[in-house]
Amino acid sequence: MSSTIIRVASPLELSGGLGFSDSIREGVRIVDNTGWSLSKTLFTRYDEKLKGRRLKWSFGSVTADLKYACTGFSPENAGSFPIFSSLVATPAGEIAVSSEQKVYDVVLKQAALVKKQLRSIDELDVKPEIIVPGTLNLLNEAYDRCEDVCAEYAKTFYLGTMLMTPERRRAIWAIYVWCRRTDEFVDGPNASHITPTALDRWEKRLEDLFAGRPYDMFDAALSDTVSKFPVDIQPFKDMIEGMRMDLVKSRYKNFDELYLYCYYVAGTVGLMSVPVMGIDPSSQASTESVYNAALALGLANQLTNILRDVGEDARRGRIYLPQDELVQAGLSDEDIFAGRVTDKWRSFMKSQIKRARMFFKEAEKGVIELNSASRWPVSASLLLYSQILDEIEANDYNNFTKRAYVSKAKKIMALPIAYTKSLKSPTRTPTFVNA
Repeated sequence: MSSTIIRVASPLELSGGLGFSDSIREGVRIVDNTGWSLSKTLFTRYDEKLKGRRLKWSFGSVTADLKYACTGFSPENAGSFPIFSSLVATPAGEIAVSSEQKVYDVVLKQAALVKKQLRSIDELDVKPEIIVPGTLNLLNEAYDRCEDVCAEYAKTFYLGTMLMTPERRRAIWAIYVWCRRTDEFVDGPNASHITPTALDRWEKRLEDLFAGRPYDMFDAALSDTVSKFPVDIQPFKDMIEGMRMDLVKSRYKNFDELYLYCYYVAGTVGLMSVPVMGIDPSSQASTESVYNAALALGLANQLTNILRDVGEDARRGRIYLPQDELVQAGLSDEDIFAGRVTDKWRSFMKSQIKRARMFFKEAEKGVIELNSASRWPVSASLLLYSQILDEIEANDYNNFTKRAYVSKAKKIMALPIAYTKSLKSPTRTPTFVNA
């Protein structure tokens, strides 16, 4: 299961997929003209014999009258799936923090870190550049190489970034390439040989590039980006944690566990991207609410990926669906491996689609708060990706042997709708006049 970015769909070109998410999720590998994966140049070589530690996960959840961390939905309108509390009891009687609370704590920290910088980013554009003689050309080349990767392997995503300012699109290219390289650990051609130790080394490289010590040119581009924009390291570390989870875990007991996984591999990219995309200077929405919307979009995209790819994942021995909810629906792993579309499966899928749409609805609230140059591509991507859920329904919930996709005609029709939505004014504080 791969990672997802806040989707940037291009109004200029719609025939090559939906952007970053699909370019990674569909297994489109970076391959040079020799036929070898560019993983050989994107990564250092790791000793296959190294033994890595296995992670132990312990989560507990209960149904409670609380809201999702990133949504404004209450239990009475949330459907049949559970809402998780922030503090839950484990079978041993211990008190644990739920996944949604863990994620929300990260969101609050990210918002607090950039609140002042992000509001003034349009006036400053980026932090002043300190140019060391002889390095400017190398840095430009580093960004050019990131651009080349995006243009070649994420065509729609790349064209969408062209609607942004030059500094913003260069930064998004650098983030994209890092996320793609990270995803290659578990979904690349050498995935079967990757150990937790390799991911530990990758995380150390991440720390070095944030400290201004890049390992290669791709690292240099991201190192320059994080020196200019108020991007924090935590979402990047959390994405690596998601890759660790994929190495040791192929089942999820409940939505609490799945929520955390979706945050790690998808919600994180929203948190990485908000400081670059920027918040509209006239918006009166809280920074926290914008980050919550970015998180919700990442979660919605990943849940959509999961529902679209049930059959594909099952053929790899993976089931990214809450096990307790399958049992409640009268279903089992065997039903999924057999690919049986029954009334029980249809009913189960309806509830899962309802949940994904809930996250898309919450994400939509944050799009209008973004910088005007970022709104249209993000709005288009949200609309297009959410339509995959419509296609699953149109396929009579057969996501075992039929792949849900949005036709080119529907993509084209969605663009003016997305553009109209992007013109909506950001939230403003109401003015009260005394009588």
